Amino acid sequence: MLEHILTSGIIERFALNIVAMTILVFGFFYRRYRDKELVTAASLFNIFAFGVLTILGSVEFSLAAGFGLFAILALFTLRSEQITKIEITYFFGAVAIAVICSIQGTTLLFVGAVITLVLLGAYTFDHPRILKSVDGIKITLDKIEHDALSNPNKMRSDLSERLGVEVMSYQIVALNYITDMAQISVFYRK
Repeated sequence: MLEHILTSGIIERFALNIVAMTILVFGFFYRRYRDKELVTAASLFNIFAFGVLTILGSVEFSLAAGFGLFAILALFTLRSEQITKIEITYFFGAVAIAVICSIQGTTLLFVGAVITLVLLGAYTFDHPRILKSVDGIKITLDKIEHDALSNPNKMRSDLSERLGVEVMSYQIVALNYITDMAQISVFYRK
């Protein structure tokens, strides 16, 4: 078994996986968004997915079992707290890197080229200079306006006034009328 690990290229693929995931999650996402929780989750999920996919790649694995695996992942998203589109994109990127690196039958050079393209795309399209005029923040309001859902223009105006910026859009993540609190993702122009 140890001989198989040493001769199959798994160690080199795992090292490439770790380097690529570190660049994506720590180099790009964390430096831009400072979300420690998602960085930890994406990093660990990448490592776990690499391990599972490496094992599955070395045994007979049916298409139905693959769909079952993704169904389990879908249940996690249904049971988890809501995360933003950027967070889920980086999370999926970490998983995609694990998948790309763990699939046997491709050369390490080919895997490295694909990973380089993936990282280059992520770096380019989420670069602050590309979308420099808009930023996002998660806030919690301790008072819910009675027309928070029915009057989006008033809500956007109220958020702009409270935050002192031009709010472009917002997404209400959670409303709690018992505690009179709202969690909101706000996107604003700097």
